Amino acid sequence: MNQVKQITQIRRLVVGIIAMVLVFGGLVVTSPAALAEETTCLGAIGAKSLDNVRVPSGSTCKLSGTSVKGTVKVERGGSLVANGVNVIGNIQAEGARSVTIGGGSSINGSIQIDAGGAFAIGGNWVGGSIQVKSNGGSSSITNNGVGADIQVFSHRSGVRISGNSVDGNLQCKGNSPAPTGGGNVVQGNKEDQCRRL
Repeated sequence: MNQVKQITQIRRLVVGIIAMVLVFGGLVVTSPAALAEETTCLGAIGAKSLDNVRVPSGSTCKLSGTSVKGTVKVERGGSLVANGVNVIGNIQAEGARSVTIGGGSSINGSIQIDAGGAFAIGGNWVGGSIQVKSNGGSSSITNNGVGADIQVFSHRSGVRISGNSVDGNLQCKGNSPAPTGGGNVVQGNKEDQCRRL
């Protein structure tokens, strides 16, 4: 009889452990981070709300009035045209063919464009920084409100920087030719090639 009682208690213990694993496992699976989805943009996306957006290599993505709760990522050889978008995270492009962000877009994070082609960032609000490095093609950063810094490093083919309101610094180094423009209101410092802009 004692042996039957012990086996029953062991079964109850095992069932209890399995139930706890299922309950806690279900909580982990349904956490918000696990539910975030990535939308692959191969054309145009209008006024809808998305978690994250990825622009694959060789594709052109046009976002118009789109809300993105996470990040917009442009892969090598991809192109982005974003007008009137609201991005809670960052816009990141590495090796992109081109990036255009305008139409009164709001980016709570930063805009980071590295080792790509031409870019145009105009008439937006950026809560973080605008960081562009080692890009080529005639480009511009104009009439933006920026909560941190504007950094333009090692750009080729010319970049115009004008009419921006910058809470941090305006920093430009190693660009050929040196950036042009003016009328930037900078709360921090205007440095190096941007000291007269």
